[in-house]
Amino acid sequence: MLYWVKEMLNDKKLKEIEKNVPSMLNEKEISKNDFNKNLINFYLENALISLNTAKILNEISSKLFLKKQFNFIDDDFETYLWIINTSYYAMFYTAGALLAKLGVKIKSEIGVHRKTFETLVYYFYLTKKIAKHYLEEFEEARQESQELMGTEEPIDLMQKRARELITKYDFEMGKRASFTYNIGEKAKSAKALTSLKRAIEFYNESLKIIDKIS
Repeated sequence: MLYWVKEMLNDKKLKEIEKNVPSMLNEKEISKNDFNKNLINFYLENALISLNTAKILNEISSKLFLKKQFNFIDDDFETYLWIINTSYYAMFYTAGALLAKLGVKIKSEIGVHRKTFETLVYYFYLTKKIAKHYLEEFEEARQESQELMGTEEPIDLMQKRARELITKYDFEMGKRASFTYNIGEKAKSAKALTSLKRAIEFYNESLKIIDKIS
């Protein structure tokens, strides 16, 4: 677990959250009513779609016969960054379902991901409905997704991919370049799989919590 993520749930931050969430309720950035409970299935369906999408992307990225089946021009085609991002969104939608079970919905579109995290902490961690590490993993996933897809525009990712391919096949770099490239692919693959497993665990645990809440 990243050090800064652990710090997100220290005493100082928890006290801030204890003040922030009621304030967001007063400012109508969060709504709490029985109507919001109708959104549970909507969020769970989108979470499941995101999970299955991440699984499909992982299969295509790791299996050569699937790449050939889809007739990809590039046998090295992979979507590991998108797996990480899609896995986070599975957790994000799952978090929405958890909150909806209590009749809670984030209304503000500004900072919705941060506010979702803080509201989860307020209603589920401070009330001991969910274990700490699930919230830490949720926040870590959010930060990773933001770093991968938020600070880098899609065109930058495409250009980076092109540079990697050029480097890989550059004759002057030879085997050294290929080795470096392959190490990078293995690291991304492992991270993508970790993100997917983390999302699945968060989804399954959340289903148990939802079932327990009357």
